[in-house]
Amino acid sequence: MENIETFGCKKRLCFATSTRADWGLLSPVARAVRELPDVEVLVMATNMHLMAEYGHSADEILADGFAIDAAVPMEVRGEGEAARVRAMAECMSGTADALERLRPDALVVLGDRYEMLAVASAAAVMRVPVIHIAGGEVSQGAVDDDLRHAITKLSALHLTATEAYRRRVVQMGEQPERVVNTGAIGVWNIMNRSLLGRGELEAELGFSLEPPLAVVTYHPATLADSDPKECFRVLLEALDEHPGLRVLLTYPNNDAGADGLITMIEDYASARPGRVLAVPSLGALRYLSALQCASVVVGNSSSGIVEVPSTGTVTVDVGPRQQGRLCGPSVLHCAETREDISKAVATALGDEMQAVAARRENPYYKPDTLGIMTRSIATFLRDMPPHKHFFDI
Repeated sequence: MENIETFGCKKRLCFATSTRADWGLLSPVARAVRELPDVEVLVMATNMHLMAEYGHSADEILADGFAIDAAVPMEVRGEGEAARVRAMAECMSGTADALERLRPDALVVLGDRYEMLAVASAAAVMRVPVIHIAGGEVSQGAVDDDLRHAITKLSALHLTATEAYRRRVVQMGEQPERVVNTGAIGVWNIMNRSLLGRGELEAELGFSLEPPLAVVTYHPATLADSDPKECFRVLLEALDEHPGLRVLLTYPNNDAGADGLITMIEDYASARPGRVLAVPSLGALRYLSALQCASVVVGNSSSGIVEVPSTGTVTVDVGPRQQGRLCGPSVLHCAETREDISKAVATALGDEMQAVAARRENPYYKPDTLGIMTRSIATFLRDMPPHKHFFDI
């Protein structure tokens, strides 16, 4: 890539990934960095990538032309938060083994998941500088909000999705020169990746995507007092109030409270053949392609806020999980009641909101996101500052 000097010695950069979603965002960055002179890219895969029940998305990493240099199992044994903490301990131990063996010069992590806190903690103690993508954001309905900020304080280079998020990271005491507003890499993916056409995607899924189509992803709001299964049941009932709407359901992440949701998804889909399809993991290419076919995206995934507006599709954001995130005008927020969800879906399918979405206004868009990320990482690897210092405002 132009305007990037060689380092004079080989640098080893490890990408840590744990879900279908974060690899879809990390893969173009890993591919671009791999083209830099004197950089060796390594991949450490953990959590859902290694689980058959979630589609064993490690296969997608291999299909993208990357080796899995370290596989770190972390089995979640049981329900609730304590089971996730014990899984974090297993992940942290496995990360220590992987870093000791791979000896990377720096480690890239994305987002706010609990296993990424374990990974970043191990790296910080082992003095492996952490590069954090998507810090400074707010999602008040999930414990991810606290975990994201904790990862920020463990990291040495910060690549944020908006200028407001960049300022928030600086406010947290991070050196301004190491906090870069890059825009969201997921938006770059939508605008630069070759996607499947509707017919090709239909053939792969064995399912008609004739409009109107809803792509639905629901995760537990881990800071809410409500029962995730009850909230999800209400969402499914609201979808049934639109019998002409085809529904493509994807599995939730393995967060606390997700137990039982997969069974509900499969039962709902099997009772409505031809109208509803459940897919454990679409993978990045099929997911982005499905968004292009969708009339509305329903649920509470961050993707509905960050990436979906750039596809020209309306988002119905359900409940408190994403509360606090910046969002564009094509995002509709609603409470977790059948009436509110159904009404929001009806509004989303109306001509007025479809016209708003067609403008593709998105605060997470920035020209040359991938180039900014790649150059920022290259500069960091070249200079390799030895210590972090707290920045006082």
